[in-house]
Amino acid sequence: MTTSACNSFSGQPWRPWLIAFAVLVCALVLAACAGHQWASPVDIYRALLGDDSLRSRLLLQWRLPRVAAAALVGALLGLSGAVFQGVFRNPLAEPYLLGASGGAALGATVALLVPLGVPQVWLLPVLAFGGAWGSTMLVLAVSRVAAAFDAAGMLLAGVAIAAMLGALRSFLMLALSDETVSLQVVMSWVLGGIQTPAWPGLGLLALLCVASLLATAAIARGLDLLGLGSAAAQGFGLDVARFTPWAVVVGSLVVAAAVAYGGLVAFVGLAAPHIARWMVGPLHRVLLPASALTGAIVVTLADAIARAALPPAEIPLGLVTAVAGGPFFILLLARRLRA
Repeated sequence: MTTSACNSFSGQPWRPWLIAFAVLVCALVLAACAGHQWASPVDIYRALLGDDSLRSRLLLQWRLPRVAAAALVGALLGLSGAVFQGVFRNPLAEPYLLGASGGAALGATVALLVPLGVPQVWLLPVLAFGGAWGSTMLVLAVSRVAAAFDAAGMLLAGVAIAAMLGALRSFLMLALSDETVSLQVVMSWVLGGIQTPAWPGLGLLALLCVASLLATAAIARGLDLLGLGSAAAQGFGLDVARFTPWAVVVGSLVVAAAVAYGGLVAFVGLAAPHIARWMVGPLHRVLLPASALTGAIVVTLADAIARAALPPAEIPLGLVTAVAGGPFFILLLARRLRA
């Protein structure tokens, strides 16, 4: 965060939060109105009051849960991005580098393609969590076998595991899709797309988001110490060898929740912490919730574009975020190389 930005907010620490919350409210209203058939804020108000018209029922049962789910998925992506950037002390770190998203995507692909006799609405999140947990444990095991306990060694192990999981996922998609299970359905999920949950499912996603905020808050001080360097963190009493894998597991499970409900959505975990860091500074006690708030804004707006840009078709959410996030990543990389 630049000195001028710090100075502009230092006297009014509440100001960036107020602005961010106002932007989020505007994004939620805009996303609720956007779609194949646009609605007005009055239509949204009537739906929330329990109007019994078909339009109000569709808004209440489909569009509003979709908008809320997009905001929660974005919050999870922003939160996980801040964790991984803190663990690896690298502003270019992305939540998908450690194979957690690849494992979650593999589990979700199995849920979509293999008839296991369990409703997909419950099976997909469970297998996504299992895949993320298993892939993270595999990365940690490979790191231990290779005696690569530092963040760089875990990062290399994660990239290798992610590549293998991606290949396995592609094989399953080609081998198991048939006339009853369309490959296009699975591809649309892999390319990113918010699942529209019923209100009970949305409540579960909200609980996962709250639990993720609490879990990441518990490691905020450790991330701050780790930012000083391994030796300095060790001097302040942080057991780096134990803390780093634990922080990686926490970040991976947050990613798993996001993937279970939103598919593979790129670059949000990269961009949201940078924007939040400019607003509130580098301390993770405030950076983590600010990253979640920023991610919620980004995904809410991106999902609105995905639904409304080419009616009646819907653009995969991951394509929208990739188009917007690619230039952002290039800009960050160029600035880092010049530094």
